[in-house]
Amino acid sequence: MRKSLIASLAFLLATGTAAFADGASDGVVKIGILNDQSGVYADFGGKSSVEAAKMAAEDFGGKVLGVPIEIVDADHQNKPDIASNIARQWYDQDKVDAIMELTTSSVALAVQAVAKEKKKIDIVTGAATTDLTGSQCSPYGFHWAYDTHALAVGTGGALVKQGGDTWFFLTADYAFGYSLEQQTSDFVKANGGKILGSVRHPLSTNDFSSFLLQAQSSGAKVIGLANAGLDTSNAIKQASEFGITQGGQHLAALLFTLAEVHGLGLQAAQGLTLTEGYYWNLDDKSREFGKRFFARTGKMPNMIHAGTYSAVMQYLKAVQKAGTDDTEAVAKELHEMPVDDFFGRGGTVGANGRMIHDMYLLQVKKPEESKEPWDYFNVLATIPGKEAYIDPAKSGCDLVKQ
Repeated sequence: MRKSLIASLAFLLATGTAAFADGASDGVVKIGILNDQSGVYADFGGKSSVEAAKMAAEDFGGKVLGVPIEIVDADHQNKPDIASNIARQWYDQDKVDAIMELTTSSVALAVQAVAKEKKKIDIVTGAATTDLTGSQCSPYGFHWAYDTHALAVGTGGALVKQGGDTWFFLTADYAFGYSLEQQTSDFVKANGGKILGSVRHPLSTNDFSSFLLQAQSSGAKVIGLANAGLDTSNAIKQASEFGITQGGQHLAALLFTLAEVHGLGLQAAQGLTLTEGYYWNLDDKSREFGKRFFARTGKMPNMIHAGTYSAVMQYLKAVQKAGTDDTEAVAKELHEMPVDDFFGRGGTVGANGRMIHDMYLLQVKKPEESKEPWDYFNVLATIPGKEAYIDPAKSGCDLVKQ
């Protein structure tokens, strides 16, 4: 009996059909999409990011290394403690191999710390703070779609060049807002501009009146909205009610995407300058993905959705190339493999985990300029990745120096 069992096991190992002999642990490669699905950033990423991840898994063939690819998801409610608990359960009990999306910088930083402790991979597409690839970087952490520096270079740079040399900030009161305000301020001052002041508001603010009055009274040429999602949309709507733009001040939506423009409408959003890492109507490649995404979700993708697809696809390619889902081996491939898809064209990944790719400076069209549904942007400029992102060697990440 014993000899028969040993012989059977030897045969299975030799033929590669034994459990996990193909290099994939647990008989499945499992990816978790953790983001805001019910709050201020639900349209920004939300369930649509989950669909983007599923599209990537399906396009890869549904399997990698001979085992199924599984996408799981959860709502972190923009709370770092909830996100950390979910991440621990996913890594420890549910055998999730990588966690992605992670909208909200405070959440992304918390989950990346857990991933670093557990020696698991995280790929951030929804959060913006440069601390993810700077002071709190991880050998297993990757930042994919955009960051606060790229937004500052794009939108901030464009407005300073147009004469917007005095700024006042309305800033979301957490890590993302601080980082976006700081990065943009540094860029404005480096180009001869001045910062006249700032005010911080809680996440999910409904009434911006007191904050907008302070910005209006500052006399700044540009009011920088260092927030995102519904917070930015609400601030823009209420600024119109106060006659701020009519009075000659310019609103800078420092993180505003196609999803928020759609929610706000062209009438209210027209003329806004913003920066994204993807636009569905850029060319044939971007349109092909956009139309497939629309068929599934009823909306066109923004850079968070497109970036999530790209991150999942690149992760699966890395697993395939490594021949295993072991964290160290996959992280090595993610750092070394070029990124060349409809999102990260000619992209590279630095030692600090930052995926460097082109960004696009966009301006919202007037209603009469739009030729079809979701045709919202004029492309003003392409910002090369080397200009958009901090040089990894100067990022403050200790990994780069090792």
